[in-house]
Formats: sequence, C-alpha cells, structure tokens
Amino acid sequence: MTENLNLWIIPLLPLAGAAINGLFGRRFPKAVVKLVALAFTAAAFAYAVWAALQGSHMQLPHNEALPFDWIVAGNFHVPFGFYLDQLSTVMMLIVTGVGFLIHVYSVGYMEHEGGYYRFFAYLNLFMFFMLTLILANNYLLMFVGWEGVGLASYLLIGFFFLKDSAANAGKKAFIVNRIGDFAFLLGMFLIIQNFSSLNFADVFEKVSKLSPETGAWGLITAIALLLMFGATGKSAQVPLYVWLPDAMEGPTPVSALIHAATMVTAGIYMTARSHVIFDKAPHALQVVAVIGAITAIFAATMGLAQTDIKRVLAYSTVSQLGYMFLACGVAAYSAAIFHLMTHAFFKALLFLGAGSVIHAIGGEQDMRRMGGLRKLIPVTFWVVTIATFTIAGFPPLSGFFSKDEILWQAFSSPQGGNAILWIVGFITAGLTSFYMFRLWFMTFFGELKLGKVDAGEEAHAAHAPAQAQHGAASASHGHGEDGHGHGGVHESPWIMLAPLVILAILSVVGGWVGIPESMGGSSKIGHYLAPAVASTSEALQSANAEGSEHSKELIFAGLSVGVATLGFLMAWLLYYKRPELPERITGRIHGLYNFVYHKYYVDEAYGALFVKPLLALSTHVLWHGIDQSIIDGAVNGAGSASKGIGSELRRMQSGNIRSYAAWVAIGGAAVVAYMIWWGVGR
Repeated sequence: MTENLNLWIIPLLPLAGAAINGLFGRRFPKAVVKLVALAFTAAAFAYAVWAALQGSHMQLPHNEALPFDWIVAGNFHVPFGFYLDQLSTVMMLIVTGVGFLIHVYSVGYMEHEGGYYRFFAYLNLFMFFMLTLILANNYLLMFVGWEGVGLASYLLIGFFFLKDSAANAGKKAFIVNRIGDFAFLLGMFLIIQNFSSLNFADVFEKVSKLSPETGAWGLITAIALLLMFGATGKSAQVPLYVWLPDAMEGPTPVSALIHAATMVTAGIYMTARSHVIFDKAPHALQVVAVIGAITAIFAATMGLAQTDIKRVLAYSTVSQLGYMFLACGVAAYSAAIFHLMTHAFFKALLFLGAGSVIHAIGGEQDMRRMGGLRKLIPVTFWVVTIATFTIAGFPPLSGFFSKDEILWQAFSSPQGGNAILWIVGFITAGLTSFYMFRLWFMTFFGELKLGKVDAGEEAHAAHAPAQAQHGAASASHGHGEDGHGHGGVHESPWIMLAPLVILAILSVVGGWVGIPESMGGSSKIGHYLAPAVASTSEALQSANAEGSEHSKELIFAGLSVGVATLGFLMAWLLYYKRPELPERITGRIHGLYNFVYHKYYVDEAYGALFVKPLLALSTHVLWHGIDQSIIDGAVNGAGSASKGIGSELRRMQSGNIRSYAAWVAIGGAAVVAYMIWWGVGR
C-alpha cells in the first residue's frame, strides 16, 4: 500500500503547542494558554484516530521515512522514519486519548498555580517525546523519545522547583533513569556492531534467522539483557524502581500522565517491540519474568503500610508494572499490552481521583486525616470506587480480564510459565485488593477526621519518615503552594470531573475487548495485536486451547476473584468494622511494620552504598584533589608565574631615558659579544 499517512504530524502537533506556550505563554492570558494546550493535544488525538482507522484498512505494518537519512556513516545509515503497526496504534491512542483527558483535568486542577503556561508547555513537550518513542521505526529515534520523556519527567516532577523535595525528586528520577539508559545504549551498540542497522525491520529480519540461544548465554541474550535493564529504569522495576514513589512530588496530573498511563510503560513497550530478540533469548526472558514477579510482590507489600494517598498509588503502579514485566517474561506480550491499556484507564482515574480528593479537602494527602468523604464529594467517590474495584480484579471490570490473562499466562505459557510465578502473582493480587480497599475505606468511610490527630497517630508520627509527618507536607504534600488550600470540603468542578467520568467508563468496558474464549469472548485485542507481538509461545497456546484448558482457566479466574474478595473483606474488617484493630496489630509487630513502612530502607541502603561514596569521590578526589589542586593549581600557577614575571619586567619601564640608554648599551654589548663568540667558534 503506497498511501502516506504523514505520521510525523502526530508528534509535531503537541510540539507546536509546547513551543507556542513555552516561548510566548508568559504574555498570554490563561484562557489562551489552555486553548493552545488543549487544541494541539485534541488535534493529535483526532489525527491519531484517523491514522488508526486508515491503518485498519491498510496492510500493516506501515513504514514511513522522511526523504533524507538522519545519520550516515559508511554503510551504516539511520532514516528519520515512523512506523505504524497494531502495537504502535494501541500505544498511540492511549497516549493521545488519556493524555488529552489529563490535559483537560489539568485546566481546573492547576488553575491557581504559578507557572501555568510553563506547566502546559512541559505537558505538551512530554507528549511529543512519548509519541516519538512510540512511532519511531528504529532504535535510535526511539532512544531520542526515550531520553526526551526523561527530560520532560524531570521538568514536571520538579515543577515546584522552590521546594527542595520536588527538586531532589526530579534529579533522582533523571539520574536513576540514566543508569538504565546507559544499558540501553550498550544494547544498541551491540546491535549496530552485529547487524549493521538500527531499523526494526532490518534487525528483526536478521535476528529471526538465528537459532534460539537455549544453551550458552550468547550475543542475543546479552542484547536482550541490556535492553531489559534499560526497561527496568523507565518502567520502575527492581532495582531501579526507587525514583517513581518520590516522583509523587510533581502535581497530581503529572502523576497520572507520566507515572501511571504513559512514560512508565515505555519499558514494557520497548520489550514488546523487541520481542523477536527476546524470543531468541529464553534465558533473558526468564530474568525478565523473575524481575517482574519480584517487583510486583515487593512493591505491593510496601503499599500496605503507606499513609500518603499518592504514595499508595505510586507503589501500586510499580506493582502493576511488575505484572506487565512478568507477562513479557513468559512471552505473553499481548497480555502485557492488554494490561498496559486497562491500567492506563484505571490508574489514571485513581490518580486524578486522588487529586480531586486532595483538591476537595484543601491539599491534605494523609489518609489518616481523611474519612467520611463519601457524601461530601459523591462524584469523586463513585469514580474512585469503580477504579478501586477495577484494579482489585472484580468482574466484569477491565482489570479483571487483563490481570486474569497475565496470571493464566504466568501459569500456562509454554515459554516460561510455571506454578511459582502464578503463586507470586496470585498473592500480589490479594495484596493489591487489600491495600486499595484500605485506601478506599480510610478515605471515604468512617468519620471526617480533617484537622484531628489522635494520640496513636502522634506516637506513630514520632517514628515515621518525614513524608508521613504533618500530612506528608515535607515530601509529597506540596499543596500549600499548589493553590488547593482554600477551606471547606467541596466537590471538584466539572472541568476536572468530566475526564474522571470518561475514564471510569473506560475502566468498566475497556477490558471487554479481551474477554477470553473460555468466558465466551474472542480475545479481540489478542488477535489484533498478534501480527505485531505474538510469540511462538502464544501461538502454540492458542492452537492448543481445548475445552479442558478453558475449564482450567475458569478455575484460575475464580481463584483470582476469590483472593480479591478476601482482600476486600480484610480491609473491611480492619478499616471499617473494627478500625481500632490496625493500631493493635502494628503495635504487636512494630519492628516488622516499621521495616515495611520505611520501604525496607532501600533508599537508605542506596544512599550508603552508592550516593555517599560517589559524593565523597566527587568532592574530595575529583574536586579538591584533581580539579582544585592539579587543574586549577596548574592554571593558577601559570597565572601567578606570569604575574611575577610581568612585575619584574614592569620595573624596566621606569620612564628614565638614561636607564633606557643603559639597557640599550647592555643589549648592544650582548649582541656584539655573541657575534664575536659565534665567529670564533666557526
């Protein structure tokens, strides 16, 4: 098919919005700033929908290259090109669609903020880089988008740059992601060295002709592991997950857009896009599955004890990303993308719903100071309720179908599925249900506790980290200066509620495109994504699907609903029926609770093992030892020597004519003596 979709227009539109608001927004009234931001993102979404519809009538994949090579070095060349297939179509619609809804929400949420134009310029810039990452037809252009979303994330997390905690969180996200990005670069270098190309089509064609590395760990395994480690940074997997919880310092719409719906899924997308490489490296896939499983359960346990509403959702995001990584690790790429899609709906809804709660109660983020909000902010309550039941995995909501697909694949996938991975995912599902309903009950039920602090909470605050004290004001509160500090509990305006309602509808029905055959569906999204991401494993499993397998899948689905129900009942007992019990329990297991509450002291361990030694090295060795003593010493020494010589020479310029005549005589005598000596020597 020769039709040109001009895919470059899709990322160019938000870039234009970023440029206009970034360069001229300071002079614009807020109405013009919001009009520019919304118009260009809406146009990007509309064009993406048109491109998706056109793509459905074309023979995908559709490859477009601009009429010039971006980089040329001998036989190696990289075009500036874009790529549309089923995978990039789904991602493109998620980024532009959910991104536009979050832009609309931000119009109301950020209404009273300083730097209004700057915020929307950053949001538009982020969408440009994310769309570049998704639509790139080669690894180098993908890496440009990859680095770009890191930059935009840094700017948005540190938006309240006058707060040290926000500035430090932005730097932490930027630096931690550079570690993974270095591995990604090394992986690209190996691809260039061995395949002489970075274009997806060329690389995958050459890799597909190779035999799987089932024995020794070879070249393809090395490339896959390097790409995987790059993905652990962007998608917040163990050990590089530590930046994402601190990223809650950014405004709540930032948390929804970047750290729930889009940026953190970049690693999942890159892994699925590179599935041809991973399928040839089963050892690397095993590592991916193990890291995903560890991340899922590890982050879920940390979410159990957090009291800041946004931090609970942050650890939930890390855990759900672990689920997606687990799916990729068992070569169930379509299941990972399916959960990525539904997660974008319900997690964006949860973050924006949390923002609505924070907005309604004057900036408070500590759930211990909430409660009783059900009747005061009813629209927010109902949309958050839908999102909570969705992430917990109750049918027929979207989260049930996508999470159940991952659990089933973790058990039954011919390429790496086993009972241990399923058990880890199963336990994580129960923990997810518990901590999400804990959030639900603490926020919306019981009595209103705004402004009240009981003795137990004061005692707990004595040993709590700084972020939990004083309503998390010191680390992730941020709303004293966010403009949400007005008094009186009130519902958010409809400019904020309308996106929540749309996301709630998507959270309900979004998973229906993936109803499995065992439940009477046809797994439409699986069949749609198959040409782009289906592995040999998924093809085998689809071919071998029989009645007995369907029955077994239904049993496993029933078990996942059962553990979600158990999580709900435990949360109901502890935080609704017997709200005094949590304090008693934590008092008896104070040491363990404190250990979990402080996130296993991982940040402190990283600080002791890496941050302090590097600071000491840079301060005492590189700065004082090399920079000041050697480099500055040499430069300053040369300057001092020149100054001294100049001072001595300056004395010769006395202005005395007799002195000048004497110097001329001395010089002349020296010249004559030299010529005589030179002549005698000859």
